[in-house]
Amino acid sequence: MALKFRRKRKKLQPTARKLVAHTNPRSFVVEQFRTLRTNINFSSPDGDLRSIVITSASPEEGKSTAAANLAVVFAQEGKKVLLIDGDMRKPTTHHTFHMSNSQGLSSVLTRQASIEDAVHQTLVERLDLLTCGPIPPNPAELIASQSMTALIEQLKGLYDLIIFDAPPVLSVADAQILASKCEGTILVVNSGKTEKESALKAKEAIASSNSRLIGAVLNNFVPPKDSYYYQYYGSEK
Repeated sequence: MALKFRRKRKKLQPTARKLVAHTNPRSFVVEQFRTLRTNINFSSPDGDLRSIVITSASPEEGKSTAAANLAVVFAQEGKKVLLIDGDMRKPTTHHTFHMSNSQGLSSVLTRQASIEDAVHQTLVERLDLLTCGPIPPNPAELIASQSMTALIEQLKGLYDLIIFDAPPVLSVADAQILASKCEGTILVVNSGKTEKESALKAKEAIASSNSRLIGAVLNNFVPPKDSYYYQYYGSEK
């Protein structure tokens, strides 16, 4: 039986720059998210990719923004998507979607709330959100728990795709643990900021978790003005 979630929608600010896939779907940036979506689909032609972890080597490389917009474009494609804030140290998705964080992933894992109570419907059709919830004292232990494994399997019965916004993989063990429970991982690399050594260490850390590294996303890359993409999309607002 399908679960019925309470409607907890709040008006999304039209100027929310972080959710560009929803506020400005014709932009050049969003077209790149659609290309990423296509590449992910081609990476698993049999359609067995049901859970994805988005991480980065270090903080402030754009992995949360990438996770949110990727979730939006998959929902726009027609998939029923759940975005989960798996960063139980510095959660941000509730800010991006202007949602309450009083209940969330930590609440469900500690049996303080049911999935029905913790999941939010967003203004994006077919996209639901499970925020972090109250920050727990033991994030890594919660992520490594059998409760997390069982929750992921339960959610796969309700959604076509689950996307986790995970902490930076070189900062804490959380992302590696979460990656080991999911079917694919994407590494976000910030152009001009992420050091090559850090990116390689992040790749090795993901590999050591026995997770499948789908690929990397180069964030904040500015194409030259004479490039095809700039000419094609550059005049669009």
